[in-house]
Amino acid sequence: MSFSEFAIAMALVNAPVTAPPPPTIDTLGLDPAAADGQPMAVSAAVPAPLVALSASEQLFGAVAAAALQPEPESPPPVSWPVPLDPAGNPQPVPADDPLLPVDPNAADPALDQADGNEIVVTARPRAPKSDPLQALNAETFGAIQNVDDAVVGPVAKAYEKALPSPVRTGLINFLSNLGEPVNFLNYLLQLKPGKAMETLGRFAINSTIGVAGFVDVAKKPPFNLPRRINGFANTLGYYGVEQGAFLFLPLIGPTTIRDMFGRVVDLSVLPFAVGKPFNQLAYTLPSGVITSLDIRAQQDEQLQELRDTNDPYAATRELYLKKRQAEIDALRGKSAEQTGQQWWNKPVED
Repeated sequence: MSFSEFAIAMALVNAPVTAPPPPTIDTLGLDPAAADGQPMAVSAAVPAPLVALSASEQLFGAVAAAALQPEPESPPPVSWPVPLDPAGNPQPVPADDPLLPVDPNAADPALDQADGNEIVVTARPRAPKSDPLQALNAETFGAIQNVDDAVVGPVAKAYEKALPSPVRTGLINFLSNLGEPVNFLNYLLQLKPGKAMETLGRFAINSTIGVAGFVDVAKKPPFNLPRRINGFANTLGYYGVEQGAFLFLPLIGPTTIRDMFGRVVDLSVLPFAVGKPFNQLAYTLPSGVITSLDIRAQQDEQLQELRDTNDPYAATRELYLKKRQAEIDALRGKSAEQTGQQWWNKPVED
């Protein structure tokens, strides 16, 4: 039994046989003129029976009054404020009134009309697994493109116009011939003795008949020994070493951790095995500049095609990774072998 039920039962037990008359405005001491129905101060004229009510009778009266009192009606919900007249009634407002309140949940028609001034923000997709440093690489790529437009590109074009084609071809042939020992060693490491002997024959022929390599005699009849580019990075890939994270570095361009490590090993062979002049700045600086300018001049058209894509950085990355994988697959015999250097280091034809 709840407390309210217990109170009602006790009130019924203690109630007199003859119930007192119901209270009136006079007996309750209410001011009929008061708007809020507040009780007036109880005076000595209040009838004695009301004052003499027992506690249980007063409790019963309070419970009964609360049970019989109707619940107040809640006002209808209003989704947004509306103006009211002096009597408290909603006041109609013209539709074109600038002060007309706006429903906060309604769509703004002004935003539905395109005025050509919208700012569209396109986020780069999440970095792929092969390029965890995408944000940094993209920033480097953009900075290098700016330098290329301002300095490297114009200098490469000037280099191409200033030197006749035979001179440029001779310089590249000379530098490429110096890389044949590296190609030979890596073919041996890949257990390809036939390719290794062809590479050694190219080096011997071009170093003698080809005037220290300035003329690529070995690729022409009767020798027909094509130029094959190899390196320690290819050897690592041949034996299953993963390429690692993609990198875009100044002065190097697109590469990976595996390719960068292999490049360092390749460039260290002649300086450690032969010594001077290959370990001196007088050789390394001019050879590096000439190679870089020649590559930039040859690949101007293809680089421009990459820049015209929606995402030049992503296009450059994907092209590099696909071609490098194709070269590793060719070493493993999974596809037709590609001769010559990579797209960013293609040899000059005579």
